[in-house]
Amino acid sequence: MAGVRVVELAGIGPGPFAAMLLGDLGADVVRVDRPEPSPLGIEPAYDIANRNKRSVVVDLKAPEGPGRVLDLVARADLLIEGYRPGVAERLGVGPDACLARNPALVYGRMTGWGQRGPLAARAGHDIGYTAVAGVLGLVAPTAAAPTAAAPSTVAPPSAAVLPDASPAAPDGPPALPANLLGDYAGGSLYLVVGLLAALHHARATGAGQVVDAAIVDGAAHLTAVLQGLLAGGRWQDRRGVNLLDGGAPFYAVYPAADGGHLAVGALEPQFYAEFARRLELGPDAPAQWDTARWPELRARIAARFATRNRTEWEAVFAGSDACVEPVLTMRQAHAHEHLAGRGTYVEVDGVTQPAPAPRFSATPGALRRPPARPGADTAEVARDWGVPSLAAEPAEQAEPAEPAGPAEPTGPAGTPVPPTA
Repeated sequence: MAGVRVVELAGIGPGPFAAMLLGDLGADVVRVDRPEPSPLGIEPAYDIANRNKRSVVVDLKAPEGPGRVLDLVARADLLIEGYRPGVAERLGVGPDACLARNPALVYGRMTGWGQRGPLAARAGHDIGYTAVAGVLGLVAPTAAAPTAAAPSTVAPPSAAVLPDASPAAPDGPPALPANLLGDYAGGSLYLVVGLLAALHHARATGAGQVVDAAIVDGAAHLTAVLQGLLAGGRWQDRRGVNLLDGGAPFYAVYPAADGGHLAVGALEPQFYAEFARRLELGPDAPAQWDTARWPELRARIAARFATRNRTEWEAVFAGSDACVEPVLTMRQAHAHEHLAGRGTYVEVDGVTQPAPAPRFSATPGALRRPPARPGADTAEVARDWGVPSLAAEPAEQAEPAEPAGPAEPTGPAGTPVPPTA
């Protein structure tokens, strides 16, 4: 993406991550920071979402603020903002104003609820967006592993509908997968896909457009395959009782003797056979697809894993196709031999972080710049982008009034932040 210019209006969460991804791919990303510090209080040197960017500081509440951003917009290909609907318009940098300056601009809007709909103006976070989209309800917490066989309370099902015999807690509250499914999977990645598609259109036609990337839309879109299974009767609308959500004893997580955990994904018959052999389940163990005996099979698998620690089980399954892997913490993942061999994580200035992804054979991504410090690149950007107004001293002014209307500027995930942009 070398040569593609991106303006990012400072926010938090999925907007900055989307801009980071574009920067990792080679785009020239200029982040327009607020005069005041980030509401999250992250030390700039550790704010990895701001790597591969340059920063200028503009007060959008000052008289000259909107004009300075529009001067950047005139030179840009893409823009990313994450305010609540209507806020960018009130600040003078909404789509109409920006497209008037640059008709080929792609204007990306990152929100939780979207630009339209009954909840559009409401604050929110990943947890709420994924809850409403039907995604959070898929993630079952793990209950205590069974210690003895127990009969299934559900009649033997078809191959698609499983008995309620999982170690998950299908009737308990959903587990929280950090903010990865909503903010970043359903938000950032869908925004980037939309921006790239619209950029392709703009370059072919000269016409820009607005990309409305809502986390609820992206999170819902992630469930497309499961929605088909649900409609076809091959997925129960409950968590923890399906083939891929912990309902099957051979696609689940088990504790080892030392409290570490092993992730088992032995779905195919040949992989399950290797798994059963290395785990030493024994010839009298229930068959893989004898669903009526799955509680017994689960208990036997759990009992076997409880006899050794995680490291010992890693050695047992090393080099096999049994599809058993250790459940690692983030720091443990840094040192995993496969990730180390691929360079999945890199250390820059003492900070371990994921390397750019995906990988390209001819135009690989690179970590060209450390996280941008607010305002540190103003003179450089003013020169490189040909926007001398950025380097001009701000005009003297009285304390600006608050923007009209009920909605204040927010981070991309709906977190209220100070009303200056």
